Amino acid sequence: MTARAGPVAGLLAGGAVLAMVLAAPWLFDGYTLYTGARVLGIGLLAVSVALLTGIAGLPTLGQVAPYAVGAYTTGLLARGGLTVGPAQLLLAALAAAGFSVLVGLAVVRTRGVVFLMVTLAVGELAAIVAGQWRAVTGGTDGLVGIPAALAWPGGPALVGDRQLYWYALTVAGLAVAAVAAVLRSPAGRLIRGCRDNEARMRASGHRVTGYLLATYTGAGALAGVGGGLLVTTQRYVSPADVGFQVSALVLLAVIIGGATSIWGALAAAGLVVAVRDWAAAGVPGHGPLLLGVLFVVAVFALPRGVAGALPELGRWLSAPVPGGWRAGGRLRRRREVPG
Repeated sequence: MTARAGPVAGLLAGGAVLAMVLAAPWLFDGYTLYTGARVLGIGLLAVSVALLTGIAGLPTLGQVAPYAVGAYTTGLLARGGLTVGPAQLLLAALAAAGFSVLVGLAVVRTRGVVFLMVTLAVGELAAIVAGQWRAVTGGTDGLVGIPAALAWPGGPALVGDRQLYWYALTVAGLAVAAVAAVLRSPAGRLIRGCRDNEARMRASGHRVTGYLLATYTGAGALAGVGGGLLVTTQRYVSPADVGFQVSALVLLAVIIGGATSIWGALAAAGLVVAVRDWAAAGVPGHGPLLLGVLFVVAVFALPRGVAGALPELGRWLSAPVPGGWRAGGRLRRRREVPG
């Protein structure tokens, strides 16, 4: 019973979170649902960062670049007359993947701090281009007047908060499930092998650079979907949506969620945005301070991130205590054995 209590507690807690996410349209108001839809777009960006930073061992601050490509591609397609949401996201993913291939040919040959700084430069250049290329991006004013997307060809327009939430949840769920499936496959083991012992992988004849380029490209495509989803939700995009603050925000989410957990990154993105947008509203001008406090608390209270908190909770529930043991949340007395 003790050995199984941890996994059971984790499954129960995960099931409770999933139930709340699915029941959100009946539990929360329109603004909260709208914010949730935006969080899911940012969450996919956080998942792409977790894929590179924690799983592939390539710490990045530049995933806002393919995110921006996906966002602006979606906005331009919509303004050009292509309003079918899934088609927009597919083309946004392809555009972001193409961009990532071009950048990745040079970037994946670097490692560690050099990789981090090069990707930071790429992200900053993307934000500068978004702010300066007024004829295409709208400059600092952003792309405005983006028409509502259709859920499917001939389907309803995504204009209501509940519709947007369900659409964003479906897209994010499918995208993250696809990433999880890849990571459970032999491809996932190869990616982790490149992170854990690159020299041994090369000595075994594996094309490490090719694996990492494929990972970088896939992460870029995922970030592009996140950018497209953000534009579908808010029907507007500006350089402020793809700046350094967003890079820092998602990296913080990855650290809090657990660097090697894609589900943890998605959940922590919601936590970080909630602190930034809601908790900070009570203390105007102190949003960065609250995020800093959240980071410090998370590092000390959750050293393995949100993803590691549920197993830890399960172990705590099943750990013996003086005179009894915990199981199922209740303290049960040990049966005394006559001496």
